[in-house]
Amino acid sequence: MFSIFKIFKKKKIVPHIRLSGVIGAVGKFKQGLDFVGQKEIIEKAFSIKKSVAIAISINSPGGSPVQSHLIYSYIRKLAKKNNKKVLVFAEDVAASGGYLIACAGDEIYANSSSIVGSIGVIYSSFGLQELIKKIGIQRRVYTAGKNKSTLDPFVEEKKEDIERLKKIQLELHSDFIKVVEDSRKNKLKNDGNTELFTGEFWSGSTAKKLGLIDEIGNADDVIKEKYGEDVEIKKFEKQKSWLNKKLSGAGESQIDNLLNILEEKSIWQRYGF
Repeated sequence: MFSIFKIFKKKKIVPHIRLSGVIGAVGKFKQGLDFVGQKEIIEKAFSIKKSVAIAISINSPGGSPVQSHLIYSYIRKLAKKNNKKVLVFAEDVAASGGYLIACAGDEIYANSSSIVGSIGVIYSSFGLQELIKKIGIQRRVYTAGKNKSTLDPFVEEKKEDIERLKKIQLELHSDFIKVVEDSRKNKLKNDGNTELFTGEFWSGSTAKKLGLIDEIGNADDVIKEKYGEDVEIKKFEKQKSWLNKKLSGAGESQIDNLLNILEEKSIWQRYGF
């Protein structure tokens, strides 16, 4: 009788979402991770009524704070609505906005060599005013509103512009910190020697000691350990559209292609990739 029962016993199901790439509209064809682009697969994963949990793998160095927050909030909304536990797995990198999304997990896992953290806000630009003088170019900008050309890279920086930007960064940083503290609650271990919210990032091993993740482990092993070897893991990942592939392959000049690559590469390289 036991063997017959085992044959007809339904497998446990765990939908597994994969979120990979720079967050936000990156490159000529806006190929980064954004809320609108990921909304459908997140909904599909949560729509499987008989699932025992939702797994999410993240491989992202961050990007847009708004898109990161939208994805994070939507995952938490659906988790609460469907009463589903969310397991998050950091791959190479879950940093900055990538870590913010990871905070949607009830439990966070990483590889011992994963890069985790970077809880901060960054803005970068160039000062090109001396360059255009050397090559004889005049900058002509006409605005309505005295602050419309704030931080123009072709003019000298203004103290009031920097102060205004810093104020905005501090507000965004405060929002980020609140998400982390609300998500990790009493799991965080800030002993005074290591400042968690300075924008620093760590290996998965150190991130565990700091309470930024729960355990070291990869998705398949952890899911099978929790729900059995016969658990069914259903993969969900947004694929690049046929048109997008064609355009990015044939429609771009070599210079456009290079600029797109450099834009993404510059974000990944903050973490050694």
